[in-house]
Amino acid sequence: MTKYLPNTDSDRQEMLAAIRAESIEALFADIPKDVRFNGDLNLPKALSELEARRLLAGLAAKNAEAGKYACFLGAGTYDHYIPATVDHVISRSEFYSAYTPYQPEVSQGVLQSIFEYQTAICELTGLDVSNASMYDGATAMVEAVVMAEATNGRKRVVLGQSVHPEYRQTLKSYNAADRFDIAEVPFKDGVTDVAAAKAAITQETACVICQVPNFFGCIEDVQALAEAAHAAGALFIVVANPISLGLLEAPAAYGADIVCGEGQPMGNPMYYGGPHLGFFAAKEKLVRRMAGRIVGQTVDSRGQRAFVLTLQTREQHIRREKATSNICSNEALNALAALTYLCTLGKQGIKEVAEQCLAKAHYAHGQFKGKVKPAFKAPFFNEFVVKVDDPAKANARLLKDNILGGLDLGRFYPELKGHMLLAFTEKRTKAEIDALIDGLEGM
Repeated sequence: MTKYLPNTDSDRQEMLAAIRAESIEALFADIPKDVRFNGDLNLPKALSELEARRLLAGLAAKNAEAGKYACFLGAGTYDHYIPATVDHVISRSEFYSAYTPYQPEVSQGVLQSIFEYQTAICELTGLDVSNASMYDGATAMVEAVVMAEATNGRKRVVLGQSVHPEYRQTLKSYNAADRFDIAEVPFKDGVTDVAAAKAAITQETACVICQVPNFFGCIEDVQALAEAAHAAGALFIVVANPISLGLLEAPAAYGADIVCGEGQPMGNPMYYGGPHLGFFAAKEKLVRRMAGRIVGQTVDSRGQRAFVLTLQTREQHIRREKATSNICSNEALNALAALTYLCTLGKQGIKEVAEQCLAKAHYAHGQFKGKVKPAFKAPFFNEFVVKVDDPAKANARLLKDNILGGLDLGRFYPELKGHMLLAFTEKRTKAEIDALIDGLEGM
């Protein structure tokens, strides 16, 4: 809501005089009168400022936000603690009002923040180069597929059904014209069936996609999948949870050629679903096919450290046939939040967050001893699947105790009807976890 409208009647007259218009009505003279709206809008009568604030505050209070609930809902968007430094930095007008830094002479601050973000993503993933961020995890994965096709000229895409279902759907949406031959591999005990994956990989395979941890929170046999992909000359793409990389091995160490994913867990609130942040990193040999933009470090005419947009491979900048993607604006402010988050935590801090997520999920896993049981035996990070009779009814019951329960997997996987995906972050306390378990077991 706009807090204050500063224009007085005299201000309006002054502006009209400046543009040589007799009245506000004269601005609409070109619109035929018979198509203009006449009469009063169907709106409530005007309120005073105090009354309007009370009304809007009452409406806002009807929303259920995670700060008032114990949130065990994850599935790609997570309720992590955000240090105060993040909001302090991204609220500076130099950053939140900045747009594309085309002119490096006056954009060094923004360019440096993006460069440092790219560096942080390379540190997390172990890969050589990162771009200046993408829209979200789903579209970042699609850009990775496009990059793989452009690299080796192949069309077949092999990905597990344990990859986030919305990411897979996004790929299918991009593939409306059948550009790719998409082969989905089934899962067994919560992880990709490696034998089925190997059978699906052919000499026409452009890439093999694996999510770590996967949609069910389980840890995949990444080594076997990477070796199978490379044996066929395909690229190995990993969709990663960045928080897990504080504890799990960097994807580059087990053969990932491209790593992408959702950066929301790094200092970005859940925002009722967005805007989010897609991160993207790859081996240096693939840099010319990377979507979006890359900020590079150089020296200016005086020999001082400086930053510029080094690679801009979108259609607006180069010939269309040479462009890698038509992705336009990146998520620079969200990327700055991620960078500030990582810098605030440091190497030890991100490890501690990951360890707490792991420990709390495993504590909860060990407490289910009644009718509610974990569904899979595979190793997991901060999420796992449980069997419940009716997830919708269970979540409605938990909500009465100010608990946001898990995701009903029957929505995406008919074979997992009666299963719920639960997520645990460092914010969840032992008391909250025990209340969740008591609530589910009490059903």
